[in-house]
Amino acid sequence: MKLHSDITINGKKYRKGNVISGYKIYPFFLIHMFMFGGSGFLMAYADEPAPVAFLYAHGGFAILIYTIFYITMFGMDEVKWMFTNAGLGLLGIYTQVDWILAVFGKDIGDYPLYVHVIPFLYFVLYTFLLRQFILDVTNSREDEEKQHKAEHRYVVGSILIYSVTYILF
Repeated sequence: MKLHSDITINGKKYRKGNVISGYKIYPFFLIHMFMFGGSGFLMAYADEPAPVAFLYAHGGFAILIYTIFYITMFGMDEVKWMFTNAGLGLLGIYTQVDWILAVFGKDIGDYPLYVHVIPFLYFVLYTFLLRQFILDVTNSREDEEKQHKAEHRYVVGSILIYSVTYILF
């Protein structure tokens, strides 16, 4: 992965343009975001939900920090791509969150729209990270043809998962 800004990892400084292994980035962020995103999800959809102000403060601060890291690691164009696709993929996010809530015997319509903001943003950040992971695992980030194929498979796979989830639930 080629860095788009300077970053320090475990006390070692990496400069903009340096290439670092995804193993230095993905395990930490996948686990870290799963924990923070999971806690935000549980707080938003608990039987006794957290106060909305706390939910926004807790999740909003973390989402801001993750977004800054994403810009540093992946660049502004990739982050713009993330938010653009999130806008286009709201139906997919809606069906996936509804499916996850169904596992807990709940429905997305049980909550007001403002409660969904933080869990939806976590979903956007997590799926963005999954796309970046796929690009690196398939070594397709620097090869336009391979990248196009990897992204095509990612989109088709996502649509299949969203469609199946929507139909089943």
